Amino acid sequence: MNWTDSVVLVTGGTGSFGKKFTEILLKENRPKKLIIFSRDELKQHEMRVGGFNHPAIRYFVGDVRDLDRLRRAMHGVDVVVHAAALKQVPACEYNPIEAVKTNVEGARNVIDAALDTGVKKVLALSTDKAVSPINLYGATKLVAEKLFVQANAYSGGANPTFSCVRYGNVVGSRGSVIPLFIEQRKSGTVTVTDPAMTRFWITLDQGVRFVIKCIEQMHGGEVFIPKLPSMNIMDLVNVIAPKCKVENIGIRGGEKLHEALISNEESQQALELEQMYVIQPTHPWWKEKNWEGAQKLPKDFKYTSDGNKEWLSSGQLEDMVREFDAKL
Repeated sequence: MNWTDSVVLVTGGTGSFGKKFTEILLKENRPKKLIIFSRDELKQHEMRVGGFNHPAIRYFVGDVRDLDRLRRAMHGVDVVVHAAALKQVPACEYNPIEAVKTNVEGARNVIDAALDTGVKKVLALSTDKAVSPINLYGATKLVAEKLFVQANAYSGGANPTFSCVRYGNVVGSRGSVIPLFIEQRKSGTVTVTDPAMTRFWITLDQGVRFVIKCIEQMHGGEVFIPKLPSMNIMDLVNVIAPKCKVENIGIRGGEKLHEALISNEESQQALELEQMYVIQPTHPWWKEKNWEGAQKLPKDFKYTSDGNKEWLSSGQLEDMVREFDAKL
């Protein structure tokens, strides 16, 4: 696709992903216009004065809960990246209706606005917590995935096309464990929910580049999953705070010991490529030839953080967290 002739909108554009997406897209792909859509004017101001004042950027104050505002913002837009969501598991558990309004009804509004305004491509960000969810956040993201995949039926094989990207924990993003451990290290004690816990890990840079690649390749209806390394939580503690006392506080409500990116049931519809997996939709509008050449997965396959073939070494972990801690 020709990015230089495209108008792009990213919801939740002032978040960790939105900033890195803006940085890379403007530097390497140079879109005609990039619209930052978010609900916090202060964060938009801080983003603008923090260096994101490129002439191609437009800042739109708005909420994905507001369909009319989304329609106005998407006027003339070619590509939408939907990153806005309530993501904190405890906050979503305590405020379930608010999570549904943003993550589910907001997803529906993005779909409706894209259909109404003639957007060409919509890619929504999801999470490993959407696989066999045990918390409300994961459940809302699973519903959002279903909405975006099925939305292709409404466009009748034409524009817009809708797909999803699903990946694991993002290194150093707001609310992630790396900044928490760095801060806790000052007290001499680091809290761990379970020393056996594992997670998939991806950097912001990797996540953004994967999203851009998927936008370029999507047919509409796929759930894209990158091949990621796993990490044990104690390996991370030993890199960030090797001399600190570790306090085991137990798994929190709605938290898993290990995460999955593809369930056993989903693997029957999934294909493997060199750097990613693609879960195909089961709907009649899907064309099997869309991903000819990709390999089908074994019948009993599942992609989990504890059963992963690739693991981060201590050296790799040090490289990943160094930018967040100058003392490493």
